[in-house]
This record gives sequence, C-alpha cells and structure tokens, in this order.
Amino acid sequence: MRSTRIAISAAMLGALALPVLSATTASATPASSCSSQPPLPYEVHTKAVTIRSKATTKSTALGVLYKSHNFTVHKKSGNWLYITDKTTGVKGWVSGTYVYRDVRMCLD
Repeated sequence: MRSTRIAISAAMLGALALPVLSATTASATPASSCSSQPPLPYEVHTKAVTIRSKATTKSTALGVLYKSHNFTVHKKSGNWLYITDKTTGVKGWVSGTYVYRDVRMCLD
C-alpha cells in the first residue's frame, strides 16, 4: 500500500514539473513555424506491402514494396497511393493503411 502511494506521488510530481521544464526549454530555443517546415516523407510502416495494378485489394499484384525500398508517391486516390518503387522500378497502387507520412505536431 505504501509503495503504491509513493509511486502515485512521484508520478504527480513528475507531471507537475513537466510544464515548467517544457516552458523553460521552449523559451531557450527560437520559435519556428510549422508551415515553414517541409512535409515528412512517406514511409512503409510494415515489413512489406503489395503493389497492385488498381486501387483495390482485388486487383492484380504487380510486386512488393518492402520497408527498406525507396519510392516516390505520384498521386493519391482515397486511401490508395500511386507509387514508383525506385529499387525495382515497379509502378502501381499501395494501400495508405501501410504507407503514410508520420504526423508532425507543432505547438505555436
């Protein structure tokens, strides 16, 4: 019981100290606008994803886009991306469920 109280007290003190530390750090660095930063690149967020001939799971598989491959996104249709796999040269559609940009959070 006592160890639970100590753990809760430590967590509360840490939560209270975090805004103070964040405010100090934020004022020490120059502010930059999120709109001035380039968008984050697309990445494969699984081991591999199937490249398809059309933007549907029922279409023909043309190849596999692996996490280690470089690729270019040409256009987007719904949750599907038309890409070129620079490693193999295959062009086709991949699901946006597995290939997407990470989100950048800015506190302006």
